[in-house]
Amino acid sequence: MAKLWGGRFEKETDSLVNDFNSSIMFDKRLYRQDIEGSIAHVKMLAKQGIIKAGERDAIKDGLEEILKEIENGSIEITREYEDIHSLVESRLIEKIGDAGKKLHTGRSRNDQVALDMRLYTREIIKKTRALVKDLLETLIKLEEENLDTFMPGFTHLQKAQPVTLAHHLGAYFEMFKRDEGRLYDLYKRMNYCPLGAGALAGTTYPLDREYTAGLLGFYGPTLNSMDSVSDRDYLIEYLSAASIIMMHLSRFCEELIIFNTNEYRFVEIDDTYSTGSSIMPQKKNPDIAELIRGKCGRVYGALDSLLVTMKALPLAYNKDMQEDKEISFDAMDTVTDCLRLFNGMLLKIKFNRDNMEKSAMNGFTNATDAADYLVGKGVPFRDAHGIIGKLVLYCIENDKAIDDLDISEFKNISEYFEEDIYEAVSLKTCVEKRLTTGGPSRAAMEKAIEANRKYLDALKEE
Repeated sequence: MAKLWGGRFEKETDSLVNDFNSSIMFDKRLYRQDIEGSIAHVKMLAKQGIIKAGERDAIKDGLEEILKEIENGSIEITREYEDIHSLVESRLIEKIGDAGKKLHTGRSRNDQVALDMRLYTREIIKKTRALVKDLLETLIKLEEENLDTFMPGFTHLQKAQPVTLAHHLGAYFEMFKRDEGRLYDLYKRMNYCPLGAGALAGTTYPLDREYTAGLLGFYGPTLNSMDSVSDRDYLIEYLSAASIIMMHLSRFCEELIIFNTNEYRFVEIDDTYSTGSSIMPQKKNPDIAELIRGKCGRVYGALDSLLVTMKALPLAYNKDMQEDKEISFDAMDTVTDCLRLFNGMLLKIKFNRDNMEKSAMNGFTNATDAADYLVGKGVPFRDAHGIIGKLVLYCIENDKAIDDLDISEFKNISEYFEEDIYEAVSLKTCVEKRLTTGGPSRAAMEKAIEANRKYLDALKEE
C-alpha cells in the first residue's frame, strides 16, 4: 500500500526494511488512544475554522466506525500497515474519501505517537494505582485480624525480637503506600498534552492546544514543542515506580516462600495458587510466588533498556524512541498481572498462628527484653548484655528456651534475677511494652491502622 510519506521517494522500500521499520504488531494496542486523539484533534480543527463542520462530522463518524470495527475484529491488523496511525488514516480515507485526508492537518506522527503513549500510560497508571490500593485494603484487613498474633521478627534471616503478624504486614503496607504515592505524583507530572507540537517546532495553523488538552482530560498543553515529541521521562518514571513495586512484591514473595517451607510452616499457600510435581506426588510448590519474584528482573530490564535507549539522544525525535513501546507494554502487563495475582494469593493464604508463636518463644527473641529487665534492676546495659549472652549460651548448651529455665538457673547466671523475670520475658510483655510510634504493641499498631484507614478513605474520595 502507498506510504503516508511516499511522495518524496522514487523507489519502493526494501521488504526487510519495511518489516524492521514497522511497529504495527506492537503499537496496535494504541488503537483506541489514537482514535480518541484524532477525534479531539478534528474537533479543534473545526472550532478554529481550519476544516468545515461537515468534514469534522464525517471524520468523527468514520473514526468511530473504525473503532467499532477494530474492537469487533472486522478489521484485521496486519504488517501491510507501518503503524497504527497509518492503519487508522488509510481506513478512514477508504471510508469517507477526501475529507479523511484532512485528518492529519496541523499534526505530525511525532506528536501523535507522543499523545497516544501518554494517554495509554495515563490509563495504566490509574490501573496500577487501583491494584496497589486493593492490595493495601487486603493488608490492613489482615493487620486488623492479627494484632495479637505473635511471631519472630528477623534480622540477617535470624530470629531477633518478638513482633506481631500485624506489625510485620504493616511494614509492607508502608512500602506499597509509598508506591501508591509515587504513581500519584507521576500522574500529576505527566498529565500534559503534547498534541499540537508537530514534528518538533509546532505549526503555522492556528491550533487551540488548550482546547484539545481539555477535551482529552489533560491539565493543559506541554510548553515546549521539542520536548513534547522527544520526552520519555514519564515512561522511565513509570518503569521506575513499577520496578520498586516489583521489588516489594519480590521481597514479600521471598518471605512467603520461606515461611511456606516445612521448616517454618508459618503459612500455607492455597491450592489455587500452588502447583505440583510431575514426579514427586507429595509436592505442593509455591510457583506463583516464585514467578512473581522472578518477574521482578523482567521489569528492571525494561527500565534499564529505556534508560540506555534515551541516553545521548539528541533533540528532537529519533526513531530509537520506537523501542520504548514493546518493553514498556511488557512491563506494564507484568506489574499489573503480578499485583492482581499476589493480592488474590494473599487473600487466600492460611497463617499458622500457633507455629509462629512457638517459633518466637524458641528463638531467644526475648533476649533483649531480658537485658532490659536487668537494666531495670540497676545493671548497666553493657553488663546486662554480657549476662544475657551467657544466659543464652547456657540455654543453647542445655537445649532450653529462656522461658524454660527455673529461677535457680537464672540466679546461677546473675543474682539480679527474681521471680518477675518470667512475666518480663513473656511474648505478650515483650510486644506490649513497645509503645513508641511505629512499634508492634497493640496500642501502637491501632494508632498506625487508624492513620492508614484515614489515608485509604481519602483515596476513595478522589
